[in-house]
Amino acid sequence: MSKTFTLLLIAAATAGATYALVHFIKMDGFAFAWSLNFLLMIGVLAFTESMKSPLASTYYHAKEWEQKGKIYERIGINFYRKLLVGVGWEKLNKKSNPVERNTAALEHLHYQTRKSELGHAIILVIVLGFNVYVAVRFGVLKSLWLLVLNILLNLYPVLLQRYNRPRLERAIAISLTSPS
Repeated sequence: MSKTFTLLLIAAATAGATYALVHFIKMDGFAFAWSLNFLLMIGVLAFTESMKSPLASTYYHAKEWEQKGKIYERIGINFYRKLLVGVGWEKLNKKSNPVERNTAALEHLHYQTRKSELGHAIILVIVLGFNVYVAVRFGVLKSLWLLVLNILLNLYPVLLQRYNRPRLERAIAISLTSPS
């Protein structure tokens, strides 16, 4: 099966499942917001895993204003990191993707940050579209679950990847220059 066909099939299956979700669950509650986010995570994960792109765009390069990560620290990225540890996500993530102390492992982790950021950014935009629709159709209060979960499940993960990537790049640079 060609890569393009596979990607189209994944997108169509995700769109169909999203249509079913809209049809069977009221769009203005927590259950819909939660289900939509996780349905899209499954679809986008399948999409990004099948894509096999090097993700070499300059978009992934740290901008001057974010190099030191201070902006992310001001908006609570360290609290979010602690939250991930508290709910067990870090332990689960380390179990499935153990971090080794070698350059190849660091480079793989660096690539995974780009892939994760892309996935969460795609979901962020899609859920934002649903958020606007629900706010217009049912009222702003009815769309709050979509907004809150979109921030927690997509926006902060994007920010976390952007916060971590320069640190990984420094670790890779040190790894390349130090004798093994």
